[in-house]
Amino acid sequence: MSSDGHEPTAMTFELLKTAVKDGGARLGRLAFPGRRTVDTPNFFGLTSRGVIPHVTPDNVEKHLLTNGTYMALEDFIERPQQYMTRSPPVYETPSPNNKPLQSFTAMPSSIITVLGSRRLPAVAAPMGNTNQSISVFTSTGFQAITTKQYINAIQTLNPDIAIPLADLTHKTSAPTSKRALRMAERTDDWIKEWFMEMYGRNKEPSKIATFAPVLPISYSIQWEYLERLSEEHQSNPSVLSGLAVYDADLIPDISSSYQNLDTLPRLALTTPSNPHQVLRQLSLGMDIFLLPFLSTASDAGIALSFTFPPPSSESSELLPLGIDMSSPEHAISLQPLTESCTCYACTTHHRAFVQHLLCAREMLGWTLLQIHNHAVLASFFASIREALADGTFEEKARQFALRYEPEIPQGLGERPRARGYHFKSEGPGEQKRNRPAWSKFEDEKKIEDKVADLSIADEQNGTSGLGSGVDSVAETPLVPDENADAKDLEEMGFAEKAENK
Repeated sequence: MSSDGHEPTAMTFELLKTAVKDGGARLGRLAFPGRRTVDTPNFFGLTSRGVIPHVTPDNVEKHLLTNGTYMALEDFIERPQQYMTRSPPVYETPSPNNKPLQSFTAMPSSIITVLGSRRLPAVAAPMGNTNQSISVFTSTGFQAITTKQYINAIQTLNPDIAIPLADLTHKTSAPTSKRALRMAERTDDWIKEWFMEMYGRNKEPSKIATFAPVLPISYSIQWEYLERLSEEHQSNPSVLSGLAVYDADLIPDISSSYQNLDTLPRLALTTPSNPHQVLRQLSLGMDIFLLPFLSTASDAGIALSFTFPPPSSESSELLPLGIDMSSPEHAISLQPLTESCTCYACTTHHRAFVQHLLCAREMLGWTLLQIHNHAVLASFFASIREALADGTFEEKARQFALRYEPEIPQGLGERPRARGYHFKSEGPGEQKRNRPAWSKFEDEKKIEDKVADLSIADEQNGTSGLGSGVDSVAETPLVPDENADAKDLEEMGFAEKAENK
């Protein structure tokens, strides 16, 4: 109990060990009553419209080794034009345990829920933010949400962890110094309003854990904002439970300047595109990661195959970070997806079955890949924690960097259909995101040229130019060319020439 008689925020975080003096990679333990305890470093699952893609909530409980999920408010607050005044259904959900967000999404009660305003990565809004609101991208288009509306939504939905609003551009280019200063000033104003509404005088302190955003701008521009966070935490530790960090390179500045903030858990909103970037950010002191490349790899038909530390070998050839399960070479393979994996997909099915599912565009194929890829990441982080505990992390991280390829393979299989809320239309002349069910025969070489320069990072950031997927060579129904003769039809497999009798 706190000195004023109120029960403090339910979350606890304990630092167990740091790898090096004055910052760096560290071991910790995050706990909420009634939830799974999270040993850090670790990762949380990313959701789309409240669910981890391809995995039903019951299978999250059974097969996914994840202790938390990140959800975005913009996934739930669409306003169809014919029902502009209707309250979003998520706000009307009955919840016997006073957890409407968890009840609405049917997420298992053992899973920690994190609620932010935007998806990760977010689609940049054309109109930008204002002094009192940000633009969000719902399934019915862009709309503004005010700071007051966002705070009310957090109080209504009652997640375990909430991330206050931040003034972000969500663009790949760095903001100008003038825009960066405005980002810091707006976010500072919004965090003042947040603390007043959530923990102000004559109010019962909220039990929702606040993870304050750390902006992706230089420390010198946002130091006053960070100073406010430090002072608020110093005067009342229950109002600030953690940091949501958008740029890992700011962690050393925070560690050296604000000792009280250094003990808080750090949630990465940095969207690393491969495990090499994860290890780098982890070595700076990041605790919990959100990894868009995990679902992107599953959609691409990639079974992640890396381990920490890497397997010993005398060969100098780099190992791939993943295996393309849509490749025809797996059509008769009875091997598990990866030899050392003990997940449900690897112990129950084999590569040939998964390859068939992907070629037939059966949803189960992506489900099995999601289960496997989550298991690979869970094992990856568990091994990192062991290395931190025995003091071998830095050496094993160096071995990992030397042993594996720099990027995850992009995969040649056809992806699931893209949805309108996954991307922003670019206007006339834009290439279609989903391929038609039937198309004319296209030379295989043309298709290979399209995917030659793509990467998982391209698809994750929406910059591939091909939307959610790359054309499939093997499984797309074909239409013969109108000038094709009998010989052409036979060569393409459309028909067989009848012998003259």
